[in-house]
Amino acid sequence: MGDTLIIIILAIAGVFAVLLFAIKGLLDQVPDVIDSAGRARDAWDRFKKPPADAPPPQDREPPAAA
Repeated sequence: MGDTLIIIILAIAGVFAVLLFAIKGLLDQVPDVIDSAGRARDAWDRFKKPPADAPPPQDREPPAAA
């Protein structure tokens, strides 16, 4: 009975250690996910807004001939 109890305690401790390791790995990724979401939101905002000070097509100089 004593050997079985020791094995059960070690098994529970092992599962708990693996669970903590997995949770730590997920939590380490959270800041990167938040940064990526912010960059995606900024890119979407830039896509939706027209350029602020783009000159009209007739005011642009023609490309120089090489």
